[in-house]
Amino acid sequence: MTRLVLASASPARLSVLRSAGVEPVVRVSNVDEDAVAATLPADTSPADVVIALAQAKAQSVASELTAGLDGVCWLDGADALDCVIVGCDSMLHIDGELQGKPHSVDVARERWSQMAGRSGDLLTGHSVLRLIDGKITARSGATSTTTVHFGTPAAADLEAYLATGEPLQVAGAFTLDGLGGWFVEKIDGDPSSVIGIGLPLVRKLLNDVGVGVAQLWSA
Repeated sequence: MTRLVLASASPARLSVLRSAGVEPVVRVSNVDEDAVAATLPADTSPADVVIALAQAKAQSVASELTAGLDGVCWLDGADALDCVIVGCDSMLHIDGELQGKPHSVDVARERWSQMAGRSGDLLTGHSVLRLIDGKITARSGATSTTTVHFGTPAAADLEAYLATGEPLQVAGAFTLDGLGGWFVEKIDGDPSSVIGIGLPLVRKLLNDVGVGVAQLWSA
């Protein structure tokens, strides 16, 4: 059985996979997203930025795994010999700018003043690595783009939302599957991609590396 390794600490991505019949092994990459982005050429397209970040996360976890096969490995037995590592990164593209996690209430408030009543593109980069016997045998990556149409929260509601802390650690300062869903009017595209991992795109990338999605479903 091929095992899926999710290179992400995101509980939302984990929830999407579990709801879709996959129980992944979670391994956080601890990649410095800002540092990776800073190494990219200035003319890198938004889609290529999020792919590069997703690739860095998947590659980091793959390196840990292959190193561990020579000693103590956190992925045991047959799982370590046949697995796929999935890395993802999401950012909101609005007014020609890519926005990641705001990290502070002030930044999140400023972003909502820009987003309210408007629309932006949520870009999610995906990277899939296939490992067999400790070696990367195939890789594939792509970006999904979903247009998000934002409502205009009442001032009191927005302040209450910011106070929860939820928007501080998510791309674009909003969620679709949490409290932020109250302030999203509609989306054009794949909802799972907005949550953080696009199932239709991951299925295609898995096929690219020779894995059928049914191979990953939990028994």
